[in-house]
Amino acid sequence: MRSTKQLSITLPHEMAEMVRARVESGEYASESEVIRDGLRALETHDRALDVWLQTEVAAAYDAMKADPSRAVSSSNLRASLAAARKSALRAG
Repeated sequence: MRSTKQLSITLPHEMAEMVRARVESGEYASESEVIRDGLRALETHDRALDVWLQTEVAAAYDAMKADPSRAVSSSNLRASLAAARKSALRAG
């Protein structure tokens, strides 16, 4: 039994050119290798995102539920970010 399945895909011209360029550069032996590597990278990204959501985001949510006084309003957050940006621009 084959361990692979042949698919037919359609890519925008820019993406198809990226795939071709990777193969032509010798970085990959075939277009299929480029696509497989891209899918592995996507899977790694998705797993990392899931871990982040389950650990950091869930923990922050739980902390906010336990102590709502920790919350920062969106307007206060925007003001704080604007002040930090302004300070960084002056320093840089």
